[in-house]
Amino acid sequence: MENIEQIYTFIDTEAEKVSKELDVTYLDGVRSALSTLLNTDEHEAIMGVTKEDIRKATQLAILKGMRKNVQPNHQMTPDSLGFLVGYFVDQFFSKELKKEGKLTILDPAVGTGNLMLTVMNHMDGKLEGLGVEIDDLLIQLAAVSADLQEQPVALFRQDVLQNLIIDPVDGVVCDLPIGYYPDEENAAKFEIHVEEGMTYAHHMIIEQSMNYTKDGGYLFFLVPNNIFESEQAQLLYKYVQTHAWIQAVIQLPENLFKKQEMAKSLFILQKKYDGGKAVKDVLLAKVPKLDNIQALESFFAQVQIWKLEEKK
Repeated sequence: MENIEQIYTFIDTEAEKVSKELDVTYLDGVRSALSTLLNTDEHEAIMGVTKEDIRKATQLAILKGMRKNVQPNHQMTPDSLGFLVGYFVDQFFSKELKKEGKLTILDPAVGTGNLMLTVMNHMDGKLEGLGVEIDDLLIQLAAVSADLQEQPVALFRQDVLQNLIIDPVDGVVCDLPIGYYPDEENAAKFEIHVEEGMTYAHHMIIEQSMNYTKDGGYLFFLVPNNIFESEQAQLLYKYVQTHAWIQAVIQLPENLFKKQEMAKSLFILQKKYDGGKAVKDVLLAKVPKLDNIQALESFFAQVQIWKLEEKK
């Protein structure tokens, strides 16, 4: 904890100073502070600290900046959700990791990189990351954060629903941004699109993610609990049934979200491939409150039992 406070104090002090002197936002100041850390050899603020210390301190500073300038697209996935996603990525890719050693993972709405970097730190050395983000400031924060944490990440600043110049990846992790996609002409190129009006961007990102995932790859999406209750849900359901096998729907603890209607689930898919088949039983589970250790251990045991049953 002392290491995190030490790094955060440096970032915060430097960010406030830059923000005041250059008349820019606090988040711009954070970006400048991170660049200073990155470009100064053996900076005392980060000597002897872990990648997770750096990520957590950076997250605290970015959260402070987001509270100062609240924008709908400037949101960060909480740590606890990132660790749960990391656990499931590890579980579902255990066989591939033994065989391949290292896998590629894409976050199509990478933001500041917190979710992807949490997963990468959880599986340190086993993943190479790719991220797509249209917001200039967020992607710069993601870039310098990844460099500081010495994680191999390639970032692309663009609209994720346009053509991507990337090779197919082994897997996808994404905290889906919720909203409508304004480019109706481009939306018409997707299987998931409405004939009149605007299509949900989060539905289209699921399709786009599938387009850039290898056959048999796994996709991990944080989605609203009511994702299959909207007026466009049937389009998404039809697409998923055609192109993927649903592996799991994991409801996350409601106390992690400010309002009940903002609660999310982890939606895990596998892209269909020749010779593959659907799971016998989709894993349907609810994560208990994270401070209930006994219930949490029971939940993880339930996941292991499900895995063993599926292998039979």
